[in-house]
Amino acid sequence: MLRKRSVSLSGHATSVALEPAFWAVLDAVAGELGLTHAGLMKRIDERRGRTPLASACRLLALAWAAGDRSFAEQESSD
Repeated sequence: MLRKRSVSLSGHATSVALEPAFWAVLDAVAGELGLTHAGLMKRIDERRGRTPLASACRLLALAWAAGDRSFAEQESSD
């Protein structure tokens, strides 16, 4: 079952629907990086290019779970 979370990105309200397991990993990413949920979504949004936001979230969660921390090392405008 998908769970939706709402966030404001670039002044526009949007929602992202993901499976709970993906949210759990993304919550851990946010915690490790010292970001709020909104801050993490903003950073993902800035880096996703043309990839849909939900897909970018899933890809980050999979990479993070596999040990890839390159997302944390990239420059950010935070």
